[in-house]
Amino acid sequence: MKLTGIAAAPGYAWGHAFLLEQAKEVERIQLRPEKSTEEVARFTAAVEQAVSQLKELQERTRATMGLDYAEIFESHIMVLKDEEFVGRAKELIVGQLINAEAALSDVTQELVQFFESMDNVYMNERAADFRDISKRLHGLLTGSEQLSLCDLDGPVVLIAHDLTPSDSAQLERERVAGFAANIGGSMSHSAIMARSMEIPAVVGLKNATSSLNNGDFVILDGVKGELLINPTAEQVSAYRKAKETYERQREESKAYLYAPSVTADGKIVELAANIGNPADAVHARNNGAEGIGLFRTELLFMGRRNWPTEEEQFYAYKLAAEAFGGMSPIVIRTLDIGGDKELDYAKRPRERNPFLGYRAIRLSLDERDRFKAQLRAILRASAFGNVKIMFPMIATLQELRAAKALLAEAKADLDAIGVNYRHRMEVGIMIEVPAAALISDQLAKEADFFSIGTNDLVQFTMAADRTNEKLSHLTDPIHPAVLRLIRLVIDNGHKEGKWVSLCGEMAGDLAAIPIMLGLGLDRFSMNAGAVLPARIALSAITAAQTKEMAEAALRMESSDEVRDYVHAIMPHLRELFQIRR
Repeated sequence: MKLTGIAAAPGYAWGHAFLLEQAKEVERIQLRPEKSTEEVARFTAAVEQAVSQLKELQERTRATMGLDYAEIFESHIMVLKDEEFVGRAKELIVGQLINAEAALSDVTQELVQFFESMDNVYMNERAADFRDISKRLHGLLTGSEQLSLCDLDGPVVLIAHDLTPSDSAQLERERVAGFAANIGGSMSHSAIMARSMEIPAVVGLKNATSSLNNGDFVILDGVKGELLINPTAEQVSAYRKAKETYERQREESKAYLYAPSVTADGKIVELAANIGNPADAVHARNNGAEGIGLFRTELLFMGRRNWPTEEEQFYAYKLAAEAFGGMSPIVIRTLDIGGDKELDYAKRPRERNPFLGYRAIRLSLDERDRFKAQLRAILRASAFGNVKIMFPMIATLQELRAAKALLAEAKADLDAIGVNYRHRMEVGIMIEVPAAALISDQLAKEADFFSIGTNDLVQFTMAADRTNEKLSHLTDPIHPAVLRLIRLVIDNGHKEGKWVSLCGEMAGDLAAIPIMLGLGLDRFSMNAGAVLPARIALSAITAAQTKEMAEAALRMESSDEVRDYVHAIMPHLRELFQIRR
């Protein structure tokens, strides 16, 4: 039997299935009025114990996986200190005279339904956080023993309805060969952690937990996104060979780790990495990246209780610059909040169309003091490396000019107190709004560089929400309509002598790379694991060939036609997809 889901972390794993049990039905008990105070105290004690456990788990995660992953648990701790959650449960205990377990279940159900009803991937994933918190509290209230994944004999293939952040933080390569889940997406917390630990994972399988039993032998294919239950001897043999090939390809790719990024006919291309924190910068450098093409600074603002100070930001930017040192470019994007990225502590009104709403540079230009604090922090960090600054979601010349005016004020602030910074630091913009692409000839006169953000550019161009699975056929970045906009941006940038980069997910798309190079793109910035496959792909083709491919792609009618065309010319790309990590 074979189940098909979403490949969340690449690789192959096999072994006996270990089913992570789901929470049992909650018993509802009616209390006598005089018992409600005692019940509230019992619930409060469980909350305090849960906070203590999460702090310990946070410290363990910080030591083993880094600060970014540990911050996931900070939001859980915040919830346990939030009266809207804890206080609501206490109200139900007293008001309805029910036991703490039932009150917790009711509040959790309300919140999960609320977040899951929202047409927003980030907010949907908050539902998993509340399930995780509730599961922990329920275990403490009932005294039921919590399963510790650290205690597994392993290696097993873990099967769950949904692997929560608390569960996934306990994954260890020696005990868990891979994991599969009924629900989840490629950007869920568990998927991100699995990729960081290089544990193969498949999510979105829908009915994995009901399709097998504990102890069943399974094969997990994290490349295709499949789970085979009780496979035949022939299938086991085939997957052993596939894993050998996969491991060999990954090992061979290391030969390109510090090789130049150059085409077969000698054209040099820069391959940089996208990061979200200083630890990612070290990981990117170790994976062969030649710099940072996009520092997503909003990740420093998320998963915490308040705005980061200027000093905290400066320290993070400085560490990222020092990770590469010298002249390697470090492009730092200013705060890009909104759309599917929100801050729990920034109280903002709910919007009907958040992707088209009050976000990114629009928000920063109104939050002048906070924006200038970030600008000063970036400027100060520029003294420690080749730092460049980039403004997100620019749609008009007026926005660019306003942002540059505030940057000038930030420089004046530092000049007044004698703080050193890179005075000739380049200032660029993201091209992710079709309006910006269409006036890129004007913007190129006032920006030092362009970086094309295809994640938003595609959804705005195609009028298709990139988080909606039903519209995935419209959100392929290699669609000819998107390619024509990208060509316009590159041509207009080059006319003014400005370099053009690409930092959306498209940059790591191996089928898109030769097309982008043929259109004249100067630099690519991608996730760190995509750098080596991209370098290998570039080495196998000439710049002249890419120009021919780009011209042909622009005349095609669909993204499928473009992909089929590229794979026909470069069939080895299919193998390279498998070694991305």
